[in-house]
Amino acid sequence: MEDTARLQRALGYQFRDSRLLDLALTHCSAGGQNNERLEFLGDSIVNHIIAEALFLRFPASKEGEMSRMRAALVKGDTLAEVALELELGDHLRLGSGERKSGGHRRTSILADTFEAVAGAILLDSDVEQCRQCVLRWFDVRLRQLGTGTAEKDAKTTLQEYLQGRGNPLPFYELVSIEGDDHAQQFQVKCRLRKPKLVVVGSGSSRRKAEQDSAAVALERLSNHDN
Repeated sequence: MEDTARLQRALGYQFRDSRLLDLALTHCSAGGQNNERLEFLGDSIVNHIIAEALFLRFPASKEGEMSRMRAALVKGDTLAEVALELELGDHLRLGSGERKSGGHRRTSILADTFEAVAGAILLDSDVEQCRQCVLRWFDVRLRQLGTGTAEKDAKTTLQEYLQGRGNPLPFYELVSIEGDDHAQQFQVKCRLRKPKLVVVGSGSSRRKAEQDSAAVALERLSNHDN
């Protein structure tokens, strides 16, 4: 129980219902009930809180700039970094296969767990309590962030790459949706006409799958340029 108490001190939040925290830390590989539904909820509330924070902090910013700043903050790599800072990986419940393969340090698992914990706090308290936690976890990154300094998301970067070379814009096509309603996995195809290239990305939402496919396309283009 000391481990749980240490984690809650790191989170800056004391759960009334510790079962929610246990569930948020349980990966699907562990079997039984897991954190996928909480991840779905957490994804929405984290996006909302960060969007609201950017809206209030940067009153002169246009929609596109705020979108890029939000994308830089809520992308998987950043969420995983925050999860590591909170030491969420040390408390994960994983199946034996994931545990042996280092799942407690895998970016995708850490990012999903971070979202699940945010969702658990929302259910255990309310929007304001959840907002305070998320803003505290992102405080340094929000203070360091300024207009014009946000990393562009993959779709924006790919679009600008193609436009800079006078090439047609990419086309995104939904390939498939698999899994139960609360744990869907989307596959999206990114098709370029010039240079000719077709890649597929995946994610827990269509938006994430499109970003993933754009990132794969950028990697292929980068390798070709090099």
